[in-house]
Amino acid sequence: MSSSPPSASPVNLKPVAYWLFTCCAMILLMVIIGGLTRLTGSGLSMVQWAPVLGWLPPLNEADWQETFALYRQSPEFLKINWEMTLTGFKSIFWLEYIHRLIGRITGLVFLLPFLYFLFKRRIDRPLAWQFAIMFLLGALQGGMGWYMVKSGLVDNPHVSQYRLTAHLGIAVFLYAYMLWVALGLFFGQRQRTAGHVAHPLQNRAIALTSLIFLTILSGGFVAGLDAGMAFNTFPLMNDDWIPEGILFLQPAYLNLFENIATVQWDHRLLATLLFFLVIAFWWNLRATELSKPAQLARHLLLLMVIMQVALGISTLLLMVPTPLASAHQTGAVLLFTIALFLSHRLYHATS
Repeated sequence: MSSSPPSASPVNLKPVAYWLFTCCAMILLMVIIGGLTRLTGSGLSMVQWAPVLGWLPPLNEADWQETFALYRQSPEFLKINWEMTLTGFKSIFWLEYIHRLIGRITGLVFLLPFLYFLFKRRIDRPLAWQFAIMFLLGALQGGMGWYMVKSGLVDNPHVSQYRLTAHLGIAVFLYAYMLWVALGLFFGQRQRTAGHVAHPLQNRAIALTSLIFLTILSGGFVAGLDAGMAFNTFPLMNDDWIPEGILFLQPAYLNLFENIATVQWDHRLLATLLFFLVIAFWWNLRATELSKPAQLARHLLLLMVIMQVALGISTLLLMVPTPLASAHQTGAVLLFTIALFLSHRLYHATS
């Protein structure tokens, strides 16, 4: 990633950085709750979007009956939850409602301080363009969320794994872009100036961060296909290193996205590769000069990848219990965060 030119005025931009860090925390919270809605089967409980007027939940019995009546027309109720009562419906409605509410609040937390900082001339034109990109990505994320939900409201009461992964991917990309800009503002390093060079291993850090992002996307396909409910053994997949039927679908590329065996095998392969690459990267950094923040991030990266692999294996062997699966998804974003922070510190190694 590249940073924008330095500000023309000596304005203290740390408050802007703190605001962006807050937005990042809210995006992380949305990712966690979004994962929980998927794991608890709550994601299709709200069959209308109402992005402007949907702030309030049902407020009385008549509102609840009307909302429940809409849900009873959905494929999920007709094919899966036909015995669900209003009480049961409320139990799945609230999590999805909270997920959407936090999304709306995050939009306001971003927009209102942005207008304030703009009015106070804390933001120059290059930085304003970066914030415009963030806003557009946030809007795209919200639209993709409804596009994902809509795929489960037609005939098949399951959302498209393609749309789910796109929804997750946009969220993580927005989080990464926002965090990168925030770190530059916090450390006063919106770009490398003359005489400042990157750490020799900085490109490897970026490559490692990109691999983590790719592994997160592969996890989106695992979630979208409920692939974690199959092949619940490790390291073998039902007594095989490479499961049967891994290239069952034609054309062959469809197996990467629609074949449960292939999707889980790919995720295992990427996670295993990532595990050993992180260890190698941690080892390669031992003899190089690092700042204290970078040195801390180096050790945290190793610790987090060990924890993440342990969570992933445990989630698989225990057939995807909700607490472990949620912790595994959260751990993936935390691992990504640490790698991105380390990449930023190595990018500005001599600053």
